[in-house]
Amino acid sequence: MTINEAKLMEFVHKFVGDVAATMAAGGVVVGDRLGLYRGLAEGPALPEELARRTGTAPRYVEEWLRGQAAGGYAEYDAATGRYSLTEEQAFALTDPNGPIFAPGAFQLALGALRAEPRITEAFRTGAGLGWHQHDEDVFTGCERFFRPAYSAHLVSEWLPALEGVEEKLRRGCRVADVGCGHGASTVLMAQAYPASSFTGSDMHPESVDQARKRVSEAGLAGRVDFEAAGAQTFGGGPYDLVTTFDALHDMGDPLGAARRVRSQLAPDGTWMIVEPAAGASVSDNFNPIGRAYYSFSAFLCVPSALSQEGGYSLGAQAGEEPIRRLVTDAGFTRFRRVADTPFNIAYEARP
Repeated sequence: MTINEAKLMEFVHKFVGDVAATMAAGGVVVGDRLGLYRGLAEGPALPEELARRTGTAPRYVEEWLRGQAAGGYAEYDAATGRYSLTEEQAFALTDPNGPIFAPGAFQLALGALRAEPRITEAFRTGAGLGWHQHDEDVFTGCERFFRPAYSAHLVSEWLPALEGVEEKLRRGCRVADVGCGHGASTVLMAQAYPASSFTGSDMHPESVDQARKRVSEAGLAGRVDFEAAGAQTFGGGPYDLVTTFDALHDMGDPLGAARRVRSQLAPDGTWMIVEPAAGASVSDNFNPIGRAYYSFSAFLCVPSALSQEGGYSLGAQAGEEPIRRLVTDAGFTRFRRVADTPFNIAYEARP
Protein backbone atom coordinates (compact mmCIF):
# COMPACT_ATOMS: atom_id res chain seq x y z
CA MET A 1 0.00 0.00 0.00
CA THR A 2 1.34 3.41 -0.98
CA ILE A 3 0.24 6.26 1.28
CA ASN A 4 0.25 9.83 0.03
CA GLU A 5 1.52 11.59 3.14
CA ALA A 6 0.07 14.97 2.16
CA LYS A 7 -3.40 13.47 1.68
CA LEU A 8 -3.04 11.52 4.92
CA MET A 9 -2.21 14.66 6.88
CA GLU A 10 -5.10 16.47 5.22
CA PHE A 11 -7.39 13.73 6.52
CA VAL A 12 -5.76 13.81 9.96
CA HIS A 13 -6.46 17.54 10.16
CA LYS A 14 -10.06 16.86 9.21
CA PHE A 15 -10.67 14.25 11.88
CA VAL A 16 -8.85 16.25 14.56
CA GLY A 17 -11.18 19.12 13.75
CA ASP A 18 -14.15 16.79 14.07
CA VAL A 19 -12.96 15.44 17.42
CA ALA A 20 -12.53 19.00 18.66
CA ALA A 21 -16.01 19.90 17.44
CA THR A 22 -17.51 16.81 19.07
CA MET A 23 -16.03 17.68 22.45
CA ALA A 24 -16.84 21.35 21.98
CA ALA A 25 -20.53 20.40 21.74
CA GLY A 26 -20.44 19.57 25.43
CA GLY A 27 -18.90 22.95 26.17
CA VAL A 28 -21.68 24.76 24.32
CA VAL A 29 -24.38 22.91 26.27
CA VAL A 30 -22.58 23.59 29.58
CA GLY A 31 -22.24 27.25 28.66
CA ASP A 32 -25.92 27.48 27.87
CA ARG A 33 -27.14 25.64 30.96
CA LEU A 34 -24.94 27.61 33.36
CA GLY A 35 -25.62 30.99 31.77
CA LEU A 36 -21.95 31.46 30.87
CA TYR A 37 -22.70 32.91 27.44
CA ARG A 38 -25.29 35.26 28.87
CA GLY A 39 -22.86 36.32 31.59
CA LEU A 40 -20.10 36.95 29.06
CA ALA A 41 -22.50 38.97 26.91
CA GLU A 42 -22.70 41.47 29.78
CA GLY A 43 -19.15 42.56 28.99
CA PRO A 44 -15.52 41.43 28.78
CA ALA A 45 -14.43 39.39 31.78
CA LEU A 46 -11.55 37.58 33.36
CA PRO A 47 -12.39 33.96 34.26
CA GLU A 48 -12.79 34.93 37.90
CA GLU A 49 -15.17 37.75 36.97
CA LEU A 50 -17.34 35.53 34.80
CA ALA A 51 -17.39 32.91 37.55
CA ARG A 52 -18.68 35.52 40.00
CA ARG A 53 -21.36 36.67 37.54
CA THR A 54 -22.63 33.13 37.04
CA GLY A 55 -22.03 31.49 40.41
CA THR A 56 -19.57 28.97 38.99
CA ALA A 57 -16.06 27.71 39.81
CA PRO A 58 -13.26 29.90 38.38
CA ARG A 59 -10.89 27.11 37.36
CA TYR A 60 -13.56 25.33 35.32
CA VAL A 61 -14.64 28.61 33.77
CA GLU A 62 -11.04 29.42 32.85
CA GLU A 63 -10.65 26.16 30.89
CA TRP A 64 -14.07 26.58 29.32
CA LEU A 65 -13.22 30.10 28.15
CA ARG A 66 -9.94 28.94 26.61
CA GLY A 67 -11.78 26.28 24.64
CA GLN A 68 -14.44 28.76 23.52
CA ALA A 69 -11.82 31.18 22.24
CA ALA A 70 -9.89 28.40 20.51
CA GLY A 71 -13.05 27.36 18.70
CA GLY A 72 -14.15 30.86 17.68
CA TYR A 73 -17.10 30.97 20.08
CA ALA A 74 -15.56 33.77 22.14
CA GLU A 75 -12.83 36.42 21.77
CA TYR A 76 -9.64 36.69 23.81
CA ASP A 77 -7.61 39.82 24.53
CA ALA A 78 -4.06 38.67 25.32
CA ALA A 79 -3.11 42.12 26.67
CA THR A 80 -5.78 42.11 29.39
CA GLY A 81 -6.51 38.38 29.75
CA ARG A 82 -10.21 39.10 29.28
CA TYR A 83 -12.70 37.21 27.18
CA SER A 84 -15.74 38.61 25.38
CA LEU A 85 -18.45 37.88 22.82
CA THR A 86 -18.92 39.73 19.57
CA GLU A 87 -22.43 40.91 18.81
CA GLU A 88 -22.80 38.07 16.33
CA GLN A 89 -21.66 35.42 18.79
CA ALA A 90 -24.00 36.76 21.46
CA PHE A 91 -26.85 36.85 18.93
CA ALA A 92 -26.46 33.14 18.13
CA LEU A 93 -25.57 31.88 21.61
CA THR A 94 -27.72 33.72 24.15
CA ASP A 95 -31.30 34.13 22.91
CA PRO A 96 -33.38 30.91 22.69
CA ASN A 97 -36.22 32.89 21.12
CA GLY A 98 -34.11 34.49 18.40
CA PRO A 99 -33.92 33.44 14.74
CA ILE A 100 -30.64 31.54 15.36
CA PHE A 101 -29.87 29.62 18.54
CA ALA A 102 -26.83 27.35 18.33
CA PRO A 103 -27.04 25.67 21.77
CA GLY A 104 -30.30 23.94 20.85
CA ALA A 105 -28.60 22.07 18.00
CA PHE A 106 -25.79 20.91 20.30
CA GLN A 107 -28.26 19.80 22.96
CA LEU A 108 -30.09 17.73 20.35
CA ALA A 109 -26.83 16.23 19.11
CA LEU A 110 -25.60 15.23 22.56
CA GLY A 111 -29.00 13.77 23.41
CA ALA A 112 -28.98 11.70 20.23
CA LEU A 113 -25.45 10.41 20.84
CA ARG A 114 -26.46 8.96 24.21
CA ALA A 115 -28.25 6.24 22.24
CA GLU A 116 -25.02 5.12 20.51
CA PRO A 117 -24.91 1.59 22.03
CA ARG A 118 -28.49 0.91 20.95
CA ILE A 119 -27.96 2.47 17.52
CA THR A 120 -24.85 0.31 17.03
CA GLU A 121 -26.92 -2.77 17.80
CA ALA A 122 -29.67 -1.57 15.46
CA PHE A 123 -27.10 -1.38 12.66
CA ARG A 124 -26.42 -5.09 13.25
CA THR A 125 -30.04 -6.21 13.47
CA GLY A 126 -31.92 -3.74 11.30
CA ALA A 127 -34.33 -3.04 14.16
CA GLY A 128 -35.67 0.42 14.88
CA LEU A 129 -35.41 2.67 17.91
CA GLY A 130 -38.54 4.63 18.75
CA TRP A 131 -38.47 8.37 19.20
CA HIS A 132 -39.80 7.89 22.73
CA GLN A 133 -36.79 5.73 23.62
CA HIS A 134 -34.30 8.57 23.34
CA ASP A 135 -32.85 10.81 26.03
CA GLU A 136 -34.94 13.78 27.20
CA ASP A 137 -32.43 16.16 25.62
CA VAL A 138 -33.55 14.91 22.21
CA PHE A 139 -37.08 16.20 22.75
CA THR A 140 -36.04 19.48 24.35
CA GLY A 141 -33.12 20.04 22.00
CA CYS A 142 -35.27 19.32 18.96
CA GLU A 143 -37.66 22.10 19.89
CA ARG A 144 -34.84 24.52 20.71
CA PHE A 145 -33.12 23.67 17.43
CA PHE A 146 -36.13 24.08 15.12
CA ARG A 147 -38.12 26.79 16.92
CA PRO A 148 -35.84 29.69 15.85
CA ALA A 149 -36.41 28.88 12.17
CA TYR A 150 -40.14 28.62 12.75
CA SER A 151 -40.10 31.94 14.61
CA ALA A 152 -38.23 33.58 11.76
CA HIS A 153 -40.13 32.15 8.79
CA LEU A 154 -43.45 30.48 9.64
CA VAL A 155 -45.73 33.48 10.02
CA SER A 156 -43.76 35.95 7.91
CA GLU A 157 -42.98 33.76 4.88
CA TRP A 158 -44.27 30.19 4.82
CA LEU A 159 -47.95 30.69 5.62
CA PRO A 160 -48.32 33.77 3.36
CA ALA A 161 -46.85 31.72 0.48
CA LEU A 162 -49.81 29.30 0.60
CA GLU A 163 -52.71 30.06 -1.73
CA GLY A 164 -55.50 31.81 0.18
CA VAL A 165 -54.49 30.40 3.55
CA GLU A 166 -53.47 33.55 5.37
CA GLU A 167 -56.83 35.17 4.61
CA LYS A 168 -58.60 32.13 6.09
CA LEU A 169 -56.41 32.27 9.19
CA ARG A 170 -57.17 35.93 9.76
CA ARG A 171 -60.87 35.41 9.21
CA GLY A 172 -60.96 32.32 11.42
CA CYS A 173 -60.44 28.70 10.44
CA ARG A 174 -59.58 25.29 11.88
CA VAL A 175 -55.96 24.09 11.89
CA ALA A 176 -54.36 20.75 12.78
CA ASP A 177 -50.64 20.68 13.57
CA VAL A 178 -49.63 17.03 13.18
CA GLY A 179 -46.45 15.81 14.85
CA CYS A 180 -46.36 18.99 16.90
CA GLY A 181 -43.78 17.89 19.49
CA HIS A 182 -43.64 20.48 22.28
CA GLY A 183 -46.03 22.71 20.36
CA ALA A 184 -43.66 25.49 19.28
CA SER A 185 -45.20 25.74 15.80
CA THR A 186 -48.74 25.46 17.16
CA VAL A 187 -48.20 28.29 19.63
CA LEU A 188 -46.59 30.55 17.03
CA MET A 189 -49.56 30.16 14.68
CA ALA A 190 -52.12 30.58 17.45
CA GLN A 191 -50.46 33.79 18.65
CA ALA A 192 -50.40 35.23 15.12
CA TYR A 193 -53.99 34.33 14.19
CA PRO A 194 -56.30 34.81 17.20
CA ALA A 195 -59.49 34.24 15.18
CA SER A 196 -58.51 30.64 14.34
CA SER A 197 -58.53 27.48 16.44
CA PHE A 198 -55.72 24.94 16.57
CA THR A 199 -55.36 21.28 17.44
CA GLY A 200 -51.91 19.77 17.84
CA SER A 201 -51.20 16.06 17.89
CA ASP A 202 -48.14 13.94 18.52
CA MET A 203 -47.52 10.24 19.12
CA HIS A 204 -45.22 11.05 22.09
CA PRO A 205 -47.48 11.66 25.15
CA GLU A 206 -44.76 13.39 27.16
CA SER A 207 -44.27 15.94 24.38
CA VAL A 208 -48.01 16.56 24.32
CA ASP A 209 -47.91 17.25 28.05
CA GLN A 210 -45.17 19.83 27.47
CA ALA A 211 -47.17 21.39 24.64
CA ARG A 212 -50.15 21.85 26.94
CA LYS A 213 -47.92 23.63 29.45
CA ARG A 214 -46.61 25.95 26.72
CA VAL A 215 -50.14 26.82 25.68
CA SER A 216 -51.14 27.57 29.26
CA GLU A 217 -48.06 29.76 29.77
CA ALA A 218 -48.86 31.63 26.55
CA GLY A 219 -52.45 32.30 27.67
CA LEU A 220 -53.93 30.40 24.72
CA ALA A 221 -56.04 27.88 26.63
CA GLY A 222 -59.46 27.44 25.07
CA ARG A 223 -58.25 28.09 21.53
CA VAL A 224 -55.53 25.45 21.32
CA ASP A 225 -56.02 21.77 22.13
CA PHE A 226 -53.68 18.79 21.96
CA GLU A 227 -54.12 15.06 21.64
CA ALA A 228 -51.71 12.15 21.88
CA ALA A 229 -52.21 10.55 18.47
CA GLY A 230 -50.16 9.39 15.53
CA ALA A 231 -50.28 11.01 12.11
CA GLN A 232 -52.26 8.06 10.78
CA THR A 233 -54.97 8.33 13.46
CA PHE A 234 -55.43 12.00 14.42
CA GLY A 235 -59.00 13.21 14.14
CA GLY A 236 -61.26 16.22 14.54
CA GLY A 237 -61.58 17.25 10.90
CA PRO A 238 -62.51 18.69 8.56
CA TYR A 239 -59.65 21.19 8.83
CA ASP A 240 -58.93 24.17 6.60
CA LEU A 241 -55.19 23.74 7.14
CA VAL A 242 -53.06 20.81 8.25
CA THR A 243 -49.36 21.33 8.98
CA THR A 244 -46.46 18.96 9.53
CA PHE A 245 -43.09 20.37 10.57
CA ASP A 246 -39.94 18.26 10.17
CA ALA A 247 -41.99 15.16 10.95
CA LEU A 248 -43.02 13.35 7.76
CA HIS A 249 -39.59 11.79 7.18
CA ASP A 250 -39.60 10.30 10.71
CA MET A 251 -42.70 8.21 10.03
CA GLY A 252 -42.76 4.51 9.21
CA ASP A 253 -45.96 5.03 7.22
CA PRO A 254 -45.83 8.52 5.71
CA LEU A 255 -48.20 7.43 2.94
CA GLY A 256 -50.76 6.44 5.55
CA ALA A 257 -50.22 9.81 7.20
CA ALA A 258 -50.72 11.61 3.88
CA ARG A 259 -53.95 9.70 3.28
CA ARG A 260 -55.13 10.57 6.78
CA VAL A 261 -54.38 14.24 6.19
CA ARG A 262 -56.33 14.06 2.92
CA SER A 263 -59.33 12.54 4.72
CA GLN A 264 -59.28 15.19 7.45
CA LEU A 265 -59.04 18.20 5.12
CA ALA A 266 -61.97 20.33 3.99
CA PRO A 267 -62.59 20.16 0.21
CA ASP A 268 -60.67 23.41 -0.32
CA GLY A 269 -58.15 22.73 2.47
CA THR A 270 -54.37 22.90 2.36
CA TRP A 271 -51.61 20.73 3.74
CA MET A 272 -48.35 22.56 4.45
CA ILE A 273 -45.38 20.20 4.67
CA VAL A 274 -42.13 21.57 6.07
CA GLU A 275 -39.15 19.24 5.70
CA PRO A 276 -35.36 19.53 6.05
CA ALA A 277 -33.64 21.21 3.11
CA ALA A 278 -32.22 18.60 0.72
CA GLY A 279 -31.01 18.38 -2.85
CA ALA A 280 -32.31 16.07 -5.54
CA SER A 281 -29.37 13.64 -5.36
CA VAL A 282 -27.16 12.20 -2.64
CA SER A 283 -24.14 14.19 -3.82
CA ASP A 284 -26.18 17.41 -3.78
CA ASN A 285 -26.18 17.04 0.00
CA PHE A 286 -22.41 16.74 0.40
CA ASN A 287 -22.15 19.98 2.33
CA PRO A 288 -22.13 20.94 6.03
CA ILE A 289 -25.93 21.02 6.33
CA GLY A 290 -26.34 17.72 4.51
CA ARG A 291 -23.66 16.15 6.68
CA ALA A 292 -25.42 17.30 9.84
CA TYR A 293 -28.80 16.06 8.63
CA TYR A 294 -27.48 12.67 7.44
CA SER A 295 -25.79 12.21 10.83
CA PHE A 296 -28.92 13.15 12.78
CA SER A 297 -30.95 10.93 10.46
CA ALA A 298 -28.83 7.83 11.18
CA PHE A 299 -29.36 8.28 14.92
CA LEU A 300 -32.93 9.63 15.02
CA CYS A 301 -34.99 9.64 11.83
CA VAL A 302 -34.23 6.27 10.25
CA PRO A 303 -34.40 4.36 13.56
CA SER A 304 -37.70 6.08 14.39
CA ALA A 305 -39.23 5.11 11.05
CA LEU A 306 -37.95 1.53 11.28
CA SER A 307 -39.51 1.17 14.73
CA GLN A 308 -42.97 1.74 13.23
CA GLU A 309 -45.19 -0.21 10.88
CA GLY A 310 -45.38 0.92 7.29
CA GLY A 311 -42.19 -0.08 5.52
CA TYR A 312 -40.86 3.42 4.84
CA SER A 313 -37.65 5.05 6.01
CA LEU A 314 -37.29 8.29 4.10
CA GLY A 315 -34.54 9.85 6.20
CA ALA A 316 -33.93 13.54 6.78
CA GLN A 317 -32.47 14.11 3.29
CA ALA A 318 -35.23 12.52 1.23
CA GLY A 319 -35.65 15.58 -0.98
CA GLU A 320 -38.59 16.91 -2.95
CA GLU A 321 -39.46 14.09 -5.35
CA PRO A 322 -40.15 11.35 -2.77
CA ILE A 323 -42.44 13.76 -0.94
CA ARG A 324 -44.19 14.67 -4.18
CA ARG A 325 -44.79 10.97 -4.90
CA LEU A 326 -46.24 10.36 -1.44
CA VAL A 327 -48.57 13.32 -1.76
CA THR A 328 -49.73 12.28 -5.22
CA ASP A 329 -50.20 8.64 -4.18
CA ALA A 330 -52.35 9.83 -1.27
CA GLY A 331 -54.81 11.51 -3.65
CA PHE A 332 -53.67 15.11 -3.71
CA THR A 333 -53.82 16.71 -7.14
CA ARG A 334 -51.69 19.80 -6.54
CA PHE A 335 -48.22 20.01 -5.06
CA ARG A 336 -45.66 22.78 -5.18
CA ARG A 337 -42.62 24.08 -3.39
CA VAL A 338 -43.52 27.44 -1.88
CA ALA A 339 -40.52 28.54 0.19
CA ASP A 340 -37.08 27.49 1.32
CA THR A 341 -34.36 28.45 3.77
CA PRO A 342 -30.88 27.02 4.28
CA PHE A 343 -32.40 24.48 6.71
CA ASN A 344 -35.96 23.85 5.49
CA ILE A 345 -38.22 23.58 2.44
CA ALA A 346 -41.95 24.30 2.65
CA TYR A 347 -44.40 22.56 0.31
CA GLU A 348 -48.10 23.05 -0.39
CA ALA A 349 -50.43 20.13 -1.14
CA ARG A 350 -54.10 20.52 -2.07
CA PRO A 351 -56.86 18.03 -2.91
